[in-house]
Amino acid sequence: MSDRASGRVRTALGALELPNPVLTASGCGGTGRELAQFFDLTRLGAFVTTSVMSQARAGRPTPRVTETPSGLLTAMGLPGPGIETFLERDLPWLIEQDVRTIVSIAGNSVEEFGDLARRLRHVPGVAAIEVNVACPNVEDRGRMFGWHPSAAASVLRAVRAAARPGTPIFAKLAPDVTDIVGIALACVDAGADGLTLINTMDGMAIDPHSLRPALTGVSGGLSGPAIRPVAVRCVYQVHAALPTTPIIGVGGIATGLDALEFILAGASAVAVGTALFHDPAAGPRVLRELDEALAARRIGRLADAVGLAHKPAGYVPPQVRPQEPEKEKL
Repeated sequence: MSDRASGRVRTALGALELPNPVLTASGCGGTGRELAQFFDLTRLGAFVTTSVMSQARAGRPTPRVTETPSGLLTAMGLPGPGIETFLERDLPWLIEQDVRTIVSIAGNSVEEFGDLARRLRHVPGVAAIEVNVACPNVEDRGRMFGWHPSAAASVLRAVRAAARPGTPIFAKLAPDVTDIVGIALACVDAGADGLTLINTMDGMAIDPHSLRPALTGVSGGLSGPAIRPVAVRCVYQVHAALPTTPIIGVGGIATGLDALEFILAGASAVAVGTALFHDPAAGPRVLRELDEALAARRIGRLADAVGLAHKPAGYVPPQVRPQEPEKEKL
């Protein structure tokens, strides 16, 4: 098969139509320049930026990354240049490369989220906004916005009111909650057009040599294959409750079959994250493998596979007949 995927993988996230469903996960693709050394970024369905905040941040002191079995534990502290530099330097570069760009935003207050959406309101080239509600709320003793339906909803209302009308808005949710479906419903009711599931899970590692926490932040976000079953469960549950709401599935995707699992659970797109750190070209490879997996199952359109695991036993999606060999001309 060609290195380019076929038309069967076209997808839509509400009003946002994409040539394929493979995205980068926020925070894992740098500014885009880093990955561009390995492949043409336009081959992705979209590039999701690192979460942008109002002011520049250095992040937490090192060590802030450690490996765990089948995963990666990070406590980065959302380092970044701030919205001013992002708008002057990073976003224009992505637009010049004709990369479909989803801008991830993060804030410590509802007002900061609203201000960031307002700053993006008249900026061309923003395909969608991803709202990272897995951020500490300084007004609520540092509790995460995404832990509470009302807090998450307040952020989404502010972003919806400030963003350019028609701009798709996705809420990125953390799995460390009692009822992720309830939080998803609150976000959609508050104006989210779709959901990104999931963010990292809270975890911890202790260095057996120093006998102290391996990260200066003590705990951190667990990502990679270790969290994939949790992410698939979250996608499945939320799709069951909100079958018409577009979902971007994230969490330990390293192969095309991993991506297919998320799509069968109800995702219309997937984002590759931790895999990029050891295979920077994982995005195009996952896409090619997903295309091959759909073809092997004679599924003609990715849309026919979205949520297929929810169908009753015996259901068969629309099939593509194998092409008959051309008859030899006499």
